[in-house]
Amino acid sequence: MKRLFKQFSPQDTFRWFEEHGVPLVIQEDQCIFPKAQDSKAIIDCFMNEARKYGIHIETGCRIEDLTELLNDFTDVVVTVGGLQHTSLHLPTPLTECVPSLFTFNIDDTRLHQLMGIVVENAATSIPGTKLKAEGPLLITHWGMSGPAILKLSSYAARHLAEKDYKSPLAVNWTGETNADKVREHIINIIESNAKTRLIDNVRPFGLNTRLWDYLLQKTGLDGKPLGDIGKKNVNRLVEVLTNDQYTISSRCQYKDEFVTCGGVPLDSIDKHTMESLHTPHLYFAGEVLDIDGITGGFNFQAAWTTADAAARGITRQVSA
Repeated sequence: MKRLFKQFSPQDTFRWFEEHGVPLVIQEDQCIFPKAQDSKAIIDCFMNEARKYGIHIETGCRIEDLTELLNDFTDVVVTVGGLQHTSLHLPTPLTECVPSLFTFNIDDTRLHQLMGIVVENAATSIPGTKLKAEGPLLITHWGMSGPAILKLSSYAARHLAEKDYKSPLAVNWTGETNADKVREHIINIIESNAKTRLIDNVRPFGLNTRLWDYLLQKTGLDGKPLGDIGKKNVNRLVEVLTNDQYTISSRCQYKDEFVTCGGVPLDSIDKHTMESLHTPHLYFAGEVLDIDGITGGFNFQAAWTTADAAARGITRQVSA
């Protein structure tokens, strides 16, 4: 992708949309959206360009084999997205497809009651592996979602598929990676409020009150005066704040994943033009390739950049 970005980079994407009548805005989290805050602005832009150049869009057609298309057209570009749920036969070897960017189902009814709570700086990991991710975490009525979960599912896509989506999950609710600093913070709270307050009435690291109550119930410390929290209980609090344990029971429901890990392997295409090394005049772009990124627009950019490369490749052949 680095090589291809020299031809069509994220900056080129930004410039292209603005030049084609779609003003963009950069939000505080650095995500880029149409100024209209409506994805229809992007769709309308693409449709207008198609009409402008007389591009005919045929819908309601089923294609299972590309042989006929390759006989009827000079060049064919396949941009069908992920191959996990398609019956399309491709004349090229494929890397096994598994879901990526999905949420986690967790069988914990007390956790489900916290649905809607967002922790802005959470860290998630798969115990026993080096797989981890950080970012906002959203508690849902089925388990957990948000960037911290979606990114972890991307990094762990194949690992979780091998485990049939049943895996331990560790959550650090504090955003602080140093457990000693978390311990120091808890001790300072206790020493500052020991005479007057229950532990339920403090909110370390600005945690939501309902989430803090839930975590205290897990440790059995709810309702305790701060003055009665000894060293052993401090350790329990640090553990639940920095290494809270859950069990992933399954991934999100069928087809709810955002992208697919796997597809057309990169060693089977020309990395400059996206043309198949096995079938001349057959090109691939977008998620059909074995390219998948974390949440945040990376997969859109990969799709647009590889499509640009395919278009340039075809243009050079036609002009030769």
